[in-house]
Amino acid sequence: MAGLQKTSVIDFPDQISAVVFTQGCNFYCPYCHNSQLIPLKLPSGKELMPESYFFGFLEQRQNLLDGVTITGGEPLLQSDLKDFLFKIKNDYNLLIKLDTNGSSSSKLQKLMEADLIDYLAVDLKFSWPNYKQLAPAGLISEIKRSVELIINSDVDYEFRTTVVPGLHDIEEIEKIAIQIKGAEKYFIQNFRPVNTLDPGLTNRRSFAPSKLEQFRLTAEKHLNNVQIRD
Repeated sequence: MAGLQKTSVIDFPDQISAVVFTQGCNFYCPYCHNSQLIPLKLPSGKELMPESYFFGFLEQRQNLLDGVTITGGEPLLQSDLKDFLFKIKNDYNLLIKLDTNGSSSSKLQKLMEADLIDYLAVDLKFSWPNYKQLAPAGLISEIKRSVELIINSDVDYEFRTTVVPGLHDIEEIEKIAIQIKGAEKYFIQNFRPVNTLDPGLTNRRSFAPSKLEQFRLTAEKHLNNVQIRD
């Protein structure tokens, strides 16, 4: 564990959750706002939070929480994730939300088949041809399989795209919407120039509300439920 937010009312829809941050990501998004979580190994002198601390925290707060949000980094990179989620479910009877980039469809499928995920939030960065800007090419087929798996599952989920000026436009949003046709929920999230992996993006403005609305209307040509998170 790389960090813990003890209480959140916005990360897990309709639930009060604790938020667990995992270390390491296989993407290198220039606009990432958790850029300190990208390296798989922490810098010298820094240590991960012991799981014992987290479960001790749950003992104290169990009756005040509805669930736990697992985010990162990319949680599916954690070799012990399934055991970690099982303990949260089995020992504390809490709901679990998983944030993922969808780059490991087999791991994701195993977690879903084990009934360990109550809500999935999947980050879709770009249309498939543009993923090469921030991820190894071999991961794209994995993400496609994850999207298909999720759309055809019974798990509550959302797809979401963080839109960044200079990287996303109306044409790109339409391509993304087409590639997830049939999805239940799609969120368009505005970029925030804070703690970005690329320091140059800290000077870039977010999209205006009028442009976000154009994005939403464009995506709605192909999807039934499109919402904005500004």
